[in-house]
Amino acid sequence: MTPGFIVIRDTTPTTAIPRGAVVAMGNFDGVHLGHRAVIEAALQMGRAHGRPALAVTFEPHPRRYFSPNTPQFRLTDEAAKLRLLAGTGLSGAVVMTFDKGRAGTTAQDFIHHDLIERLGISGIAVGYDFHFGKGRVGSPSLLVSEAPRLGIEVDVQAHIDIEERPVSSSAIRMALAEGQIGDATTMLGGPWFITGEVIHGEKRGRDLGYPTANIRLDKNCGLKHGIYAVRVGRGQGKDQVRINGVASFGRRPTFDNGAPLLEVFLFDFKGDLYGETLDVAFIAFIREELKFDSVEALVTRMDDDSAIARAALAAAPDAFPKLGVVG
Repeated sequence: MTPGFIVIRDTTPTTAIPRGAVVAMGNFDGVHLGHRAVIEAALQMGRAHGRPALAVTFEPHPRRYFSPNTPQFRLTDEAAKLRLLAGTGLSGAVVMTFDKGRAGTTAQDFIHHDLIERLGISGIAVGYDFHFGKGRVGSPSLLVSEAPRLGIEVDVQAHIDIEERPVSSSAIRMALAEGQIGDATTMLGGPWFITGEVIHGEKRGRDLGYPTANIRLDKNCGLKHGIYAVRVGRGQGKDQVRINGVASFGRRPTFDNGAPLLEVFLFDFKGDLYGETLDVAFIAFIREELKFDSVEALVTRMDDDSAIARAALAAAPDAFPKLGVVG
């Protein structure tokens, strides 16, 4: 956790921006191992020169701007991404609004105006495949070629492979869509998580002996429908309390086949969570969502699911994303 993690936006006065910082630049959806290599390179560069290290990222995700009608399954929304970045040791993040103006900015103008004049960077780390500027002309090789003239240090990180497969946000989305939680966790460097407000549901779980905290996920969430072992964070920072549980994400085919909903049953917990915001980390996939012939058959299977979830969580007692406090 990084105390005093600052967030710099387009509206932040230049006088409030630390001059001479080193930056790690990328979209950072998921803040996975490939992103963390770029961040670590920036941190090392900053330590070597006694400079703060910041992330430079873009919101909304550029894909949202270029393909507004195409559903986008984001691994982390802006708030989650910033909390993950705050947990890496960075001093802060620069969140640049990605709009028509930024999309039309040439790579050279972006380097000179945004990075050099406004941020006053002394160094930059990027991934091997990161492109920027109008027409995606900006590239790591352009930064390297410009570095001597600009007087900045540039570090380009190669791709990260796991079992000869490159780590990427797309690969993680695919793993989550297939219920391959272990693969997603490995590529992310920690469990994938969501944050959401507990809402009122149909109260069926209470009648079944499994009262649940219900959370509506983003409509474009591509997580496979099924049953999961989860670890829930209540609160933030050092005061956060972790609670183990089992969760169902899906349409409840035994009952109404309605809109997708995350329903979390917390082990050994009693209390009212309505209106609270929880972090839910997905630790293991248990099974696909099924339709049962009777409520009794469903409850029997839920008992089995809970036992499997408890065993999976006991095998990973410390599994939880490393989150920092923003602001």
